[in-house]
Amino acid sequence: MNTTHDWADTVDANHLGQIRQGFAEFAPGGPGHLVLEVVAYAADEATSRGGGRCVVTLHTDGSVSVKDDGRGTDTRVDEHGGVVKKPVMATKDLRFFDLPETERLPDGHPRRGMSVVAALSEWLIHTNHRINGSWSQRYEHGIPVTDLEPVEADGTTGTCVRFLPNEALRSRWLLTTGDLARWSEHWPDLALRLDDQRDGEGRPSR
Repeated sequence: MNTTHDWADTVDANHLGQIRQGFAEFAPGGPGHLVLEVVAYAADEATSRGGGRCVVTLHTDGSVSVKDDGRGTDTRVDEHGGVVKKPVMATKDLRFFDLPETERLPDGHPRRGMSVVAALSEWLIHTNHRINGSWSQRYEHGIPVTDLEPVEADGTTGTCVRFLPNEALRSRWLLTTGDLARWSEHWPDLALRLDDQRDGEGRPSR
């Protein structure tokens, strides 16, 4: 049963194009909303496990990464013995698209899913650690441009999503520890930390 994504389709080009054409609707407020879309998945995982941690890092190249300590993105083995991951990046999340009412994120806007982040990013790198294997995959404007590339296991599980928002969305935007504190009120099972590494921002914030 497909509860969140349709495993039969790895890339939905029409869906990604719809997001890119309507970027003002799907990323209100710019990069901050994209970060919330990713953090929402870490919050889902934390709620299902009774607690979890997440680090949001602002990098000097303008990209953002969101790393959690969950179980990692689900994977399956196909009939040929190949590993297939849940198509969270390039297809719609069935829970949030095409529905009149959906979950609201802490910024008050509707949650639409990870495909919004992928479609509205120049590039996105999805790194996954699960007990049955670790890998990384790169996307450009929502389209995968690499296969699953093996990553050395480090004894942990979880997901890291690092992305560079499209130039039309990029700006010198502000994210503070106060913002994360408000997000924690919305998602009480998720402990959030901010690490700001951008030039001129001083030491990392915690």
